[in-house]
Amino acid sequence: MVKNILAFIGGVALVAMVVMYGKFGGMMQGAMGLDSGAMPAYMNMFTKVIETGDPAEAMMKDFVVAEDVENEDVAESIKALAEEYNMRITGDVKMFNKEDAKPNEVKHARIFSLCSLHIAKVFLNHSRFFGGFMPCRIMLVEYGNGERHLVTMDLELAIHGGAPLPPKMLELATKVQKAMIEIPERAAKGDF
Repeated sequence: MVKNILAFIGGVALVAMVVMYGKFGGMMQGAMGLDSGAMPAYMNMFTKVIETGDPAEAMMKDFVVAEDVENEDVAESIKALAEEYNMRITGDVKMFNKEDAKPNEVKHARIFSLCSLHIAKVFLNHSRFFGGFMPCRIMLVEYGNGERHLVTMDLELAIHGGAPLPPKMLELATKVQKAMIEIPERAAKGDF
């Protein structure tokens, strides 16, 4: 009897493996052609979504602005640092000011758009869909309680989430990624 039960379990497992391969075999084979950083990037994002329940947060980088740095100093810092990283400010939009914001409400929001036109052209020639990431943005958000953040897109998936980029594109993408981490990180401290 035990022998029959084990044979039955083995048969069910074999059928399950065949079904799983039929459903996911092509997907697994496709995943083999992805950049080596794809799975870690997707897992990091998925882990963040599980922790917070917020997919937007999982796709962003967040930098707390120092208390002694004024909003205008942050703006000037972003503009100065953009030049240092060979990025061009393509937009500076003050979204709104709400002087009577409650402590957990957004009081002030401002978006800075940055781009390297040369790099943008290379990526658009590769795939027009990279245009969805352009221009790179940094948002200054201030809450009614005075808490302030600089938020920017995490470019890890754009760089490593699919097939490997050609070497020159990878080099250019890495430069933009470095800029979009270091500019808000430094501006949050008032660095010029």
